[in-house]
Amino acid sequence: MRTLTLGNGVSVPRLGLGVWPLTDAQAYTAVSHALACGYRHFDTARVYDNEAGVGRAIRDAGIPRQDVFLTTKLWNADQGHDAALRAFDTTLQRLGTDYVDLYLIHWPVPEQDLYVESYRALERIHRDGRARAIGVSNFTAATLGRLLNRTDVVPALNQIELHPYFQQNRMREFCARRSITTGAWSPLAQGGALLDEPALLRLAEQHGKTAAQVVIRWHLQLGHVVIPRSVNPSRIEENIDVFDFRLGPEEMRAIAALDDDDGRIGPDPDASGRRG
Repeated sequence: MRTLTLGNGVSVPRLGLGVWPLTDAQAYTAVSHALACGYRHFDTARVYDNEAGVGRAIRDAGIPRQDVFLTTKLWNADQGHDAALRAFDTTLQRLGTDYVDLYLIHWPVPEQDLYVESYRALERIHRDGRARAIGVSNFTAATLGRLLNRTDVVPALNQIELHPYFQQNRMREFCARRSITTGAWSPLAQGGALLDEPALLRLAEQHGKTAAQVVIRWHLQLGHVVIPRSVNPSRIEENIDVFDFRLGPEEMRAIAALDDDDGRIGPDPDASGRRG
């Protein structure tokens, strides 16, 4: 598994497995199979209600804990300094581990106005060595800019909706200028229409790959941490088989041309009342 180095020096596998919206049992099965296939990065969250299954699968695999990169997230209802500390303790209990590799604020929820003090709790967790890296998810230039001005530790990663239909070029540039790695959730735009795009199908045929593999490769070459999700064993195997080919400059531009300002699938993080 190829890795990249976060701004604080921690190495993260560039490709991981997401487990939303799997049940606890489904997450256990998916993570177990993914570990056998070579995955070493798993992305869960409190609100997914499957942290226990993810942690159990990692323990049962017999792979040393330090060889697995584990990401989880603070949910909206648990924001606030003290509430975030309590929520993190509960998350560690569910996962059955004494630390996580990356802990993120799941959504900024601007109308709550708690994300700054929540992040200060994450800074304490990081100082205590219980999270090797901390960051955010679904933050925009407005919320991330405010956070940077009022806290001390630069987020290691901002995980955002990102796929060929919604490429977030300005947000990626904003993060890059501040040495914040971009993570991509919904990297395949939930499948469907994207994977039937003629341009992607042509590239897939030329490389002897699937359209999904071409999209994952595009993410990797742009420097993203990519978190496709699947419970299907063959898809889990397919998604990791992307390190034996490379897209050329013209092919990358062909995918860039699919960008659409209206391509967002999930909620707008800055929109009032949207909680993800």
